[in-house]
Amino acid sequence: MNLINLTDINGSFSSYESLIQSFLNVRTNRFSKIKVCLSNWFSANMSAVLGGLLDSLDSSNEIELNPDYSIRNILEKNRFLSNYGYPRLYDSNNTTIPYLKLRAEDSRYFNNYVIDELLSKSALPKMSEALKKKIAESIYEIFVNAQMHSGSPFIYTCGQFYPYGNKIEFTIVDMGRGFKANVNERFNTNLTSIQSIKWAILDGNTTKVNAPGGLGLSLLKEFVYKNKGKIQIVSGDGFYEYGNECTERQLSAPFPGSIVNMCFKTDDKNSYLLASEVKTEDIF
Repeated sequence: MNLINLTDINGSFSSYESLIQSFLNVRTNRFSKIKVCLSNWFSANMSAVLGGLLDSLDSSNEIELNPDYSIRNILEKNRFLSNYGYPRLYDSNNTTIPYLKLRAEDSRYFNNYVIDELLSKSALPKMSEALKKKIAESIYEIFVNAQMHSGSPFIYTCGQFYPYGNKIEFTIVDMGRGFKANVNERFNTNLTSIQSIKWAILDGNTTKVNAPGGLGLSLLKEFVYKNKGKIQIVSGDGFYEYGNECTERQLSAPFPGSIVNMCFKTDDKNSYLLASEVKTEDIF
């Protein structure tokens, strides 16, 4: 049996490194039984990443999850552990955004899920309904891009409201081709993973053929900057974080797909309007 110890998984660069290296070892050595221990801290929204990585293993692998009690409690509430033999718990605190493993054809369900589970949270910064709709469309475009370009059979998503940290985190994961392969194949270029990610977040850039696109990450990038939140993108061996500061780093091994993790600050007192409702210079 191979033992995977995941400690303090909190969305930091080192957390992604730990997840990638742990599963690289399993895939390299072809263990038949795998026990995953979660201890100290596991950010609930990272369930989307863990779910994708577990599914990337050989279907013959026998998987056992062993979380600390406090971690087990929240992962039973967000429904992640129900996929591994644990019960579902009712979330009386209303802080979870449920873990979902969606097929590509579930895009309409995903859109409703974002509106109902994320954008309806009362803790979110005050926004016009028009801007909420635009952000929903932007997140939906991230899902559609994974659906159209990744080749991943499933898309994984999960979120969590952290009242004491005044933030909501929301994560979308696919186990597909990644930014680098899509951009380089489409434009016959030779960009690195980080360069491909940076290209993808520019307004109007898209790998879609004869179709509009490229607004999802661009709009979210503008919003989180003013909100003092952040966007993290992991694809291949590239790690890119955008917020009030920008970080780009190379991972020691590639992630077999792509991760988009969004963090929205909930103690933001600004009132956000849509560009069509105000002068351009007054927004973002």
